[in-house]
Amino acid sequence: MKIAMTGKGGVGKTTISALIARRLAQKGYKVLAIDADADANFASALGINIKEHEIKPIAEMEKLIEEKMGTGEDIGKGLYTLNPFVGDIPDRFSIHHEGVDFLAVGTVIKGGVGCYCSENKLLKRLINHIVLKRQESVIIDMEAGLEHLSRGTAQGIDTFIVVVEPGQRSLETAVNVKKMAKEIGVDNIYAIANKVRNEEELNLIKDYLNDIELLSSIPYSNLISIADLKGKSPADLADDNLIETVDFIISKCSNI
Repeated sequence: MKIAMTGKGGVGKTTISALIARRLAQKGYKVLAIDADADANFASALGINIKEHEIKPIAEMEKLIEEKMGTGEDIGKGLYTLNPFVGDIPDRFSIHHEGVDFLAVGTVIKGGVGCYCSENKLLKRLINHIVLKRQESVIIDMEAGLEHLSRGTAQGIDTFIVVVEPGQRSLETAVNVKKMAKEIGVDNIYAIANKVRNEEELNLIKDYLNDIELLSSIPYSNLISIADLKGKSPADLADDNLIETVDFIISKCSNI
């Protein structure tokens, strides 16, 4: 099972990613959780104490990028390793917590001057390696929106789950994700409806998504905000109904 979670910002994709990753670990699976979002919250959603761990995304590790891609002088001239070895990165830099191995990959933020070709190349290569070569169940929390698709960082992923909420902008993002994912060769695109308050909202979501298969829906709950205020993972406070929903999502994903 190797899944990329995406969606508009604020829909709850990181929370659902954490719930799935932690539940897979509870079921005995080996799990690698990847944070590929510039707004990095996946670690805390998994329950990792970020005060005890120095979490630095791979995209910001200048020495590692130089080690893998070439010297700064060469990179400045546009000369860098085309096929860097990345197989050691997950084991060197991941944090183990509650049965889940967590790796902060990050993303390349465009701003100021300079070329980010080498960083993008390394991240693409790393995610491709994780998807194709690693044997664990892999849950990738992608950055919000469509930027990761336009950069091609998500190439190599074979299944996308778009988290949506009752709201037109969220649903428009899902439709655009499907269109762009198809363009890079990803055929398996599914949705999870989050924060659903009633049957009417669920039916409207289904109608809007049209041919995007809805895997499941998660009712609106205060549990997430309570977990956040307490500095806990939502997985630690999940009630039986939420666990049952996550189990259903996992069972559906296992058959994709």
